[in-house]
Amino acid sequence: MRIVTGDDIGSVCSWLFAVEALRAGHVMPPADLRDSLVENGGRKMLVRTAWIPGLASGVKAVTIYPDNPSQTPPKPSVQGQVLLFDEAGGHVVAVLEGVDLTAWKTAGDSALGSSLLSRPDVSTMLMVGAGSMARPLIEAHRAVRPSLEHVMIWNRNTARAEALAKAVARDGVTAEAVTDLDLAVARADLISSATMSTEPLIRGEMLRPGTHVDLVGAYTPSMREADDTTLARGRLFVDSRATTIGHIGEVMIPMQSGALTEADIEGDFHDLVQGRVARNSAEDITVFKNGGGAHLDVMIAHAVYLALEGR
Repeated sequence: MRIVTGDDIGSVCSWLFAVEALRAGHVMPPADLRDSLVENGGRKMLVRTAWIPGLASGVKAVTIYPDNPSQTPPKPSVQGQVLLFDEAGGHVVAVLEGVDLTAWKTAGDSALGSSLLSRPDVSTMLMVGAGSMARPLIEAHRAVRPSLEHVMIWNRNTARAEALAKAVARDGVTAEAVTDLDLAVARADLISSATMSTEPLIRGEMLRPGTHVDLVGAYTPSMREADDTTLARGRLFVDSRATTIGHIGEVMIPMQSGALTEADIEGDFHDLVQGRVARNSAEDITVFKNGGGAHLDVMIAHAVYLALEGR
């Protein structure tokens, strides 16, 4: 059994590596998924399991302690590990650092969605939110769309947006913090949103034809980042029907109101990667919901393990 640290993961991972691992995983049969959530006084333990026939199986177990960052000394709010099992023999082949792997998985998920749905010539990106996933998302989107040359960043705390813009600019792209979200939405070719919002931030009436919208942050039944007009004007895709329908407010809330039906979701990664659905024209507005899931962690973990073993 191999112990894989965050540094080990970073030594073999790149955004294109992560994207290709996820792409290859969706040529395989759909995963069998199970989740378990235990809560205690605002603290949570989440266990997510996935079995991908012919590839691997795995378990991701994490704790979420919201008050940890305010402790002395500060501690991460999310901590955990991923266990990777050999699919044929059933034994554990690796234990991987869960927080680092999750970042590669989450941003890689959105980047794969962009590589399949955004226009190849997108040049201006809007990042909604300036939290821990914002910079990885910007980097991942730029990796699959090198035409991105300008990044706008909006955050409720403008100082955080300004700090992120300065950091992103050091990566060789022009970046700016913006305060008018509607105006920024109207300027963007690609929008990625990673917030904790329970009220829609992105207004669909502001979207221009050809925009790709990447929704990352809404991961509970009460959360959403885009309004009904966004979903009505756009062609809606998800990474996995199993982890979004009935689980995430971005699709649950409009389904409950009648603004959206399951039939309005045109495809998931299995459909997109295998060519059953695609962007049809440069004028399409495409909306992608990044819902996550342990199967994605297993795909990245398996690729990382093979890369480390092959050294």
